[in-house]
Amino acid sequence: MAISLALKAAASKVLDPFRHMTRPSVFSDPIHSLSSMLNNPASSRGMASGATNFFPKRTKFNKQHRGRMKGIAHKGNSICFGSYALQVREASWITARQIEAGRRAMSRNIGRGAKIWVRVFPDKPVTVRPTETRMGRGKGNTAYWVAVVQPGRILYEIGGVAENVARKAIQIAGSKMPIQTQFILQK
Repeated sequence: MAISLALKAAASKVLDPFRHMTRPSVFSDPIHSLSSMLNNPASSRGMASGATNFFPKRTKFNKQHRGRMKGIAHKGNSICFGSYALQVREASWITARQIEAGRRAMSRNIGRGAKIWVRVFPDKPVTVRPTETRMGRGKGNTAYWVAVVQPGRILYEIGGVAENVARKAIQIAGSKMPIQTQFILQK
């Protein structure tokens, strides 16, 4: 009996090629209840309320160095999917909240029938130390995630709408960004 259960478990692992893609259920933890999850969905991930879903599922290392932002974008600098795009004109960090705010603003303005592509993903963790903390005791905890963008990088693409509608939506999304952006057309 015990051997057959062990063989069945081993066979299910071998036969299921997508077993590594499943995420553990949030509700299996007795501390988290359904009502608390509905009130604050970000609380289960240890994030502040109002956080977005733009962050990696898992990373090899929890913390990164700050790095440098020099040069221009050599990849992600041309329109690939849509007809119109929002292009960055200066180097910066774009937070996950800013990316989500721009996406929401565009989707509200273009309506149905259009397609939006988000071409950047915030995969860099930014750590923050608590206020009034003495020196030492290591690096702070991850506070938010950012995407490092360089001049020429495409942030969003739109397809399936008229140029004047796309221009208005991209202008509104550009106003949500902390940097200078420009509207470009597919050549």
